[in-house]
Amino acid sequence: MDFELPGEHRMIRDTVRDFCEAEIEPIAQEIEDEHRFPAEVFEELGDLDLMGVPVAEEYGGAGGDYLMYSLVAEELGRVSGSIGLSYVAHTSLGSKPIEAFGTEAQKEEWLRPLAEGEEMGAWALTEPSSGSDASDMDTMAEKDGDEYVINGTKQFITNANVANSVLVKAVTEPGAGYDGISTFIVDPENDDGFEVSTVWDKMGLNASPTCELQLDNVRIPEDRLLGEEGEGWKQTKKTLDGGRISIAALSTGLAQGAFEAAKEYATEREQFGKPISKFDAIRDKVVDMDRKIERARLLTHKAATMYDDGENVTRISSLAKLDASEVSREVAEEAVQTLGGYGYTEDFAPQRFYRDAKLMEIGEGTSEIQHLVIGRELGL
Repeated sequence: MDFELPGEHRMIRDTVRDFCEAEIEPIAQEIEDEHRFPAEVFEELGDLDLMGVPVAEEYGGAGGDYLMYSLVAEELGRVSGSIGLSYVAHTSLGSKPIEAFGTEAQKEEWLRPLAEGEEMGAWALTEPSSGSDASDMDTMAEKDGDEYVINGTKQFITNANVANSVLVKAVTEPGAGYDGISTFIVDPENDDGFEVSTVWDKMGLNASPTCELQLDNVRIPEDRLLGEEGEGWKQTKKTLDGGRISIAALSTGLAQGAFEAAKEYATEREQFGKPISKFDAIRDKVVDMDRKIERARLLTHKAATMYDDGENVTRISSLAKLDASEVSREVAEEAVQTLGGYGYTEDFAPQRFYRDAKLMEIGEGTSEIQHLVIGRELGL
């Protein structure tokens, strides 16, 4: 796992791994059972200066690159998909767009507390009637003097009920299609009319809140517009390039966690007088898990490195997300199978990784949408 990693990156990865094993792994199943967002873990991540890893130091971040951030996301996913998901949503969706598109004043007021770990961030794009076609949105933002008035519903929004700022996509020019969408910084605590109407119970990832939002005549000052009117969709595409790398890293971590559980069990569990890892059927499963994970990790690292170099990463980030998310589900499923009956119980981790992994093939663009994106990038 150290292939061509710079020393500082290895150090950060090892620091996060130690923290995860000491502080997160012991409560990983408990917080899922309780459907509890572990605020104390994120406070500790903030104390470790990890909540703004890829954000510039001048805005309170660690000044790391996307590769370093991907390593952190992978390590979190290795022990808890929920904590990893809320972490990447906070970072790549809730924080990075403010750094990329915000004014200096917005960065000071809204980005700094996110990067320093004092606050949580979220990003609201999807709506009940617009999933894969995210541009077909009904949420409207109308200008009224020096304010915008936002009305609409957002669906499947990670962190919304624990966030201190939410980046909301809304239509400012009806009929203009992609060019009529803008982004606004909404304050859930102080902006009247913002309501979390549902916190969903899910197949997995239940320690990471997924919410429905209602925006009912939410009035915000015009200085909460992120960038210019009509730039929302261009911002979204750029944000998703980074977001897909986040999900690829998280998926790789989930797969790694499932693999390690299966490998440990296979070497300890004995049947017919020897460890089951000595039987071809089990050994081949574990070998295939290892092969797939290394492939996913290399693709993810390549995408992150290209992102850091300022290259166009639409194709490679989609490839990484597509491959790693499918690997995550495949490896977790095989881990459950390796443990047999024990794999189906909550006393062992593979069942949690299996349920968590499925979302990786859906969130931030389904696998079907990734094929579409990659096809377009290939000119097909």
